Amino acid sequence: MKKLVIYLCLAALFACGNDVEKKANEKLEEARAAFQKGDYSATKLLVDSIKILYPKAYEVRREGLKLIQQAELKEQERSMVYLDSMLLVKQKEFETIKPRFTFEKDAEYQAIGNYLWPTQVVEKNLHRSYLRFQVNEKGVLVMTSIYCGKNNIHHNAVKVIAADKSFAETPPSRDSYETTNLGEKIEMADYKQGEDGSVMDFIYLNKGQTLRVEYKGERSYAFALSAADRKALVETYELSKTLSSIEQIKMEIEEAKLKIEFVTRKMQHTAEKEKAQ
Repeated sequence: MKKLVIYLCLAALFACGNDVEKKANEKLEEARAAFQKGDYSATKLLVDSIKILYPKAYEVRREGLKLIQQAELKEQERSMVYLDSMLLVKQKEFETIKPRFTFEKDAEYQAIGNYLWPTQVVEKNLHRSYLRFQVNEKGVLVMTSIYCGKNNIHHNAVKVIAADKSFAETPPSRDSYETTNLGEKIEMADYKQGEDGSVMDFIYLNKGQTLRVEYKGERSYAFALSAADRKALVETYELSKTLSSIEQIKMEIEEAKLKIEFVTRKMQHTAEKEKAQ
């Protein structure tokens, strides 16, 4: 009787084990079907579910791991194709825009050059107080508040006010400069986008309105932002978005390449491990 009970228990355990393997294999086949359809997210989710539902189905889980690696590789290869196509689109967009700007770069002192709207180049704006906008080759947009006058105001911040009294104001500049040229006091302060209190965003959103600029310092100084300078901001702002997109895509391409290298190494390691067994 005891032998019969032991036999039945072993048979039940064996049948249960077979049932687990069968169900795990069915889930693995679902994952393979998703892989063939190109649904790599579903592939990984289905394989992950095998680990949760059938933790003792070791052989199936090993096969599932290899399938996950293949899915990850395909995902990154797909991303590379998409990113390469997007990079071409943005580069063509840049090549269309670029001729409208003046490019300035001192090869001796600058590693990265700057694009300016033609009306804002230095030689056209001597002895003038104004906001200058420029974007470098990496897409970093910078506003410079320039003051020229008989007396210093020692300014280090800018406030821009719209007709409806809404406004934006920079925090104190981290990069300011003062000098004197033939008795004329010249002050400049730089504000990068993201560190400008959203002043450039504010000008862009209110580009069709009359805007008043106030320099904040030991003494205040105010003037109307000209239509030409508003246009300079709009054009430079748009160029910045294009160049920033190019830099972002390039960064994502490099990340995808690193992931492909990493997954490829994992697949090679898995294959070598299997051969050694």
